[in-house]
Amino acid sequence: MNTNVRKLYAVLSMLSLLASCAQLGSFEAQNTDISKAAQNARTYADHDNLVKQYENSAKEMQVKAEEQRKLMQHYEDRSYLYGTNGQTFQAHTSAMIRSYDRAARENLKEASFHRERAAELAKRDYAAPAETPSQRNNRENKAKVGPDSTDKIENPGKTL
Repeated sequence: MNTNVRKLYAVLSMLSLLASCAQLGSFEAQNTDISKAAQNARTYADHDNLVKQYENSAKEMQVKAEEQRKLMQHYEDRSYLYGTNGQTFQAHTSAMIRSYDRAARENLKEASFHRERAAELAKRDYAAPAETPSQRNNRENKAKVGPDSTDKIENPGKTL
């Protein structure tokens, strides 16, 4: 009976180990989606959405790291159940904890960057006066004619 229980725990541990590896793979796929969105971010709303995504991702990583810490505590408290595989499980779990913690820190750093960028854009948009369509057309027409054209009209004999 005792050996059957040990085998059962070993199988369950291996399944939890495989599940934690699968979670990290989905994190990497999610992170690439966020990275693509970050490269295309241009407006305040884009950066604000990225802040939310990075913060949510960081929270997920912190939750996963906490789950791994609980698993590590289980391995340490009941190491006798796992025999020679116990150290391997502990080493892998420790590596997963470090990986999730690192990912959470990176996500929080990215969220901070995009929060600052969103604040800069909001400040710039707030500080810039709204341009009416007639002002924009006037500005575009001046750009087409060039700045020196009025000087040529007013002083036709002047050479440049």
